Amino acid sequence: MLPLLSIALGAFAIGTEGFMLAGLLPAMSGDLGVSIPAVGQLVTVFSLTFALGSPVLAVSTGHVDRKRLLMGSMVVFALGNFLAAMAHGYGTLLVARIIMALAASAYMPAASAYAAATAPERRGRAISLIYVGLNLATVVGAPLGVFFGGHFGWRPTFLGVAALAVLAMGGIWWMLAPRAAARPATFAERLSVARLPEVLGALVVNVVAQIGIFALYTYLAPFLYRTVGIAGSGVAAVLFLYGAGGVAGNLIGGAAVDRFPSRRLLAAIFASLAALFMLLSLAGHALPAPVRLPVVVALILLWGLINYAFPSVQQTRLVRMEPRLAPVTLSLNASATYLGISLGAALGSLVVAHGGELSLGFVAGACELLGLVALRLEPEMAPSASEAAGPYSESNATTRPGH
Repeated sequence: MLPLLSIALGAFAIGTEGFMLAGLLPAMSGDLGVSIPAVGQLVTVFSLTFALGSPVLAVSTGHVDRKRLLMGSMVVFALGNFLAAMAHGYGTLLVARIIMALAASAYMPAASAYAAATAPERRGRAISLIYVGLNLATVVGAPLGVFFGGHFGWRPTFLGVAALAVLAMGGIWWMLAPRAAARPATFAERLSVARLPEVLGALVVNVVAQIGIFALYTYLAPFLYRTVGIAGSGVAAVLFLYGAGGVAGNLIGGAAVDRFPSRRLLAAIFASLAALFMLLSLAGHALPAPVRLPVVVALILLWGLINYAFPSVQQTRLVRMEPRLAPVTLSLNASATYLGISLGAALGSLVVAHGGELSLGFVAGACELLGLVALRLEPEMAPSASEAAGPYSESNATTRPGH
């Protein structure tokens, strides 16, 4: 399992770059001379590119040795971060984010595939080790990125991520053995699985959930400044608490889904997130200044805990629908996640531009209530799903980058 740590370092680099951006929006906006909603569209572009690029690259690179693909993806990701650090205009930064998204969308499925093939008898443990990198990115990487960005500017943070990517590439080259790729599912096979009513319903629920979450998370830094007046290191501290709550939530969600029905757990998560988001906006509107800060910080810590229980529950129920289809359904779930992130970032930019930061919680909460409705309307799981779609040998399941 030790060689997989080099792959986890690559996931840590990807997660750090993605999560730290939410805390750097004000600084990037001022330096580039564009509005905060415009900078927020960098999240939309990255996520949409990932959602569309992941299935395309999974099929087109299916014949490439996994070690070679992992190394190449990290090289491209490092170059994208270097380009972002050197960018002196919004357009160049946009291109850099697209390059990074394509590299990440190739890397994460290949990382899961390599881990699963390395330890087939401990596949779940091996894949979870890769995503420890993403979890650590929320707790350590993003807060450090925001902290150093506040003291030295946002450009050096991208150089730091580029250095992490180069280290990961070196570790992969040194520690991993070449491994031939298994046959990936074709586009037709993926579509046949996505058309299953119960799978399609679960994917829609995931998209709606991410829209609400990232409508607020993308603009968390300006929201915090508007509600409690903190910026820079203060935002980094809040992101640390959010990530710490997320680590606990991930463990709690994984344990809970082994004991309770997944749909019931998801309903509780949607209802809790809706209440939390609306309370965050209400706190900004109604609470007096002395008590506003501790209340908002406590709510964000609780948000991280509840939010990070969602991926474990969602992915487990997709696997339970039909274990033989798990590689494909989890890959589709990853695309649905990033589609929701892109739509959420776009929605958040509209809210900030026309309603102000204090309205973000109300809009995000309304999205989670819609998710609860979508969950209730989901069709019951069809018992013949496996016969309807057939078996696949693909092992490129992915999950969201710590969110």
